[in-house]
Amino acid sequence: MNEAELAERCGKADNLARKQLYELYAPQLMAICVRYAGDRETAQDILHDGFLHIFRSFGQFTYKGEGSLRAWLSRVMVNEALGYLRKKALSCQEVAVEQLPDVPDDEDGNLEQIPQSVLMQFIRELPDGYRTVFNLYVFEEKGHKEIAAMLGITEHTSSSQFYRAKTLLMKKINDYRKRI
Repeated sequence: MNEAELAERCGKADNLARKQLYELYAPQLMAICVRYAGDRETAQDILHDGFLHIFRSFGQFTYKGEGSLRAWLSRVMVNEALGYLRKKALSCQEVAVEQLPDVPDDEDGNLEQIPQSVLMQFIRELPDGYRTVFNLYVFEEKGHKEIAAMLGITEHTSSSQFYRAKTLLMKKINDYRKRI
């Protein structure tokens, strides 16, 4: 079954198509949830709620060509994760400036030496607010103005949290490089 047919059948509440949709896209969507939640258990809850939302709102989806279904599913899952974080009021967690490591920007070097799984673990370990802003800025390619509106924070807070996230990540990366 191709993507267009799968979308059409899911829109008609076809349970076989829904099962196939879940099996096909759950791993990719779970990765999104883990990126935002930081832990697998919470990510599974978000994934579950996200799929319920997807199945209830399939009538709002319009197929626009190859890849549009995956893009829509990803957007729904990101929004579900952000909603979860807003409910838990985690998007405003901060680390005191004094606790930030002093890492020069020129030490970022070549990240290809570091396995992707290690980098993703470092991202998951960020404080929730930093991780959320970092994910939106880097992976969803949102600007600070848009992030601020999505999270109910100021642009300055968004850029500050992004800077602090990058600083903490560089510290983790540099520490990792020293160990290998």
